[in-house]
Amino acid sequence: MNELPETKADLPDRWALIRDVAVFQVKLLVDGLRDLALVPLSLVAGIMSLVSGEDRVPGTQFYRLLGAGKQSERWINLFGALTNAPPDLEQPLPFPDTDMDEIVGKIEAFVVDEQKRGGMTAQARERFDQALDAIQKRR
Repeated sequence: MNELPETKADLPDRWALIRDVAVFQVKLLVDGLRDLALVPLSLVAGIMSLVSGEDRVPGTQFYRLLGAGKQSERWINLFGALTNAPPDLEQPLPFPDTDMDEIVGKIEAFVVDEQKRGGMTAQARERFDQALDAIQKRR
């Protein structure tokens, strides 16, 4: 990974900035197209994982797709031009310390608690499990 520039001579000139802006736009386009493709592909892979599994253990298609998506994220390196930023540039963190996975985890914990109490989510989960079991048996 590249280091931040240390001296004024190491700072990018305006043509480097123009290049960084242009490359960033191309990367945004590639990233957006990748995301657009991942929406239907993830749904199909998720359904295939549910249907192809056995004994209530899902297949691996969805997680393989996630692995490929993570590799493409590294390859795109959307914010790579930050290596050209001045060293004294403040890098504020506008987002809280938590991430989306933690927020989803809190929502999931609420739903699981509701299910354990035998509410609507328990009935819905049982019906969903029965439907998936029936699909797997037909296969």
